[in-house]
Amino acid sequence: MEDEQILAALNAHWQASAAGNINAEHDIYDDDVICDYPQSGERILGRNNLQALRGHHPGKPSGFRVRRILGKDSIWITEYTINYQGTLAFTVSIMEFCEGKVIHETQYFADPFEAPAWRSQWVEQMDG
Repeated sequence: MEDEQILAALNAHWQASAAGNINAEHDIYDDDVICDYPQSGERILGRNNLQALRGHHPGKPSGFRVRRILGKDSIWITEYTINYQGTLAFTVSIMEFCEGKVIHETQYFADPFEAPAWRSQWVEQMDG
């Protein structure tokens, strides 16, 4: 699969996820996908389990924004934010593709934090 095709599949995946279209969201995954959440030590085996887990999330996301997608060949990274009941989760998804489907995904979730005043002279605020 060409990089342009993978990027199109990723864009469709993230749009479906943002719209709450659980079926279209999971079209990108191989039946035997492995999805890891290293921070909680969880591994989800198979597309059916991944879709069921996400479909039963008690705090369904109320907002979703892709910051950027980077990748080439079989490895693709998406940085995005998810709004869970008014709280942003800054998220990184690393997807490994084989024959046009995601066979392994690792997701990292981070809470926002206040920037310390001491470094303000060297930085500027980012949007969102």
